[in-house]
Amino acid sequence: MRIFDAHIHVQPWEEFRPEARELMARGRPDAARVAGALADPEALLRVMDEEGVERAALINYVAPEVMGFRETVNGWISAFTRDHRDRLVAVGSVNPRHTRDAGGETRRLFDTLGIRMLKIHPPHQLFAANAYLSDLPALADVYAAAQEAGRPVLVHTGTSIFPGARNRFADPMAADDVAIDFPKLRIVLAHAGRPLYTETAAFLARRHPNLFLDLSGIPPKKLREYLPRLEELSEKCLWGTDWPSPGVLSMRRNVEDFLALPLSDAAKERILWGNAAAVIG
Repeated sequence: MRIFDAHIHVQPWEEFRPEARELMARGRPDAARVAGALADPEALLRVMDEEGVERAALINYVAPEVMGFRETVNGWISAFTRDHRDRLVAVGSVNPRHTRDAGGETRRLFDTLGIRMLKIHPPHQLFAANAYLSDLPALADVYAAAQEAGRPVLVHTGTSIFPGARNRFADPMAADDVAIDFPKLRIVLAHAGRPLYTETAAFLARRHPNLFLDLSGIPPKKLREYLPRLEELSEKCLWGTDWPSPGVLSMRRNVEDFLALPLSDAAKERILWGNAAAVIG
């Protein structure tokens, strides 16, 4: 089956805060291979070929307080993917706390830098996904610009173990407001709310036609434990591995574990390729 990994962390790791980078790199016997893939898109494509992955979305976001990443990540991922956008999807970010014109900057990312999807990370960016209703009205400008451009927004849901992360922002229910207020915006809930909020995430995916789940960060063997209605939800789920995050040593191994689940072939094909191809493009 064709594989579209909608969530891998190809970022400028040199911008990581030291404690965050140490956590990402801890216990990786393939550290040199990962470093090579992060430094050279050709090397990343070789890794993807070895792992059987045809296309991947490369996650980047602006979270200087917790992770160290600044607005420069957008230019970095634009340059990294420039010659390979048939296979490498650039994911960027606008943090309304760090820009004067959030809507204009969002449009610049799409029109000038070739960013195909935005990332909102509430526990790391330190605001709720619906913060435009309270203290961060500029966040609505980001969503509105993405909706107008027809680009999806990936929202982290579920807890984070990185130092400084604020897990009070991890509940996916905040995305309920976003799906209501921006009904034509394609919203993807990264990690499907794991480990505490998967039931909420599944409810939101069933409720809103414009809201989807990505399955990254959940061990494939436990997917049906976290999402018992996975077959039923298969039209709303995107495959992702979170590689090379802690505990994710192989994109291929995750796919093999997923293929062993008692799901229909049609469901597996939708999750592994079709849904991401339709939602992300």
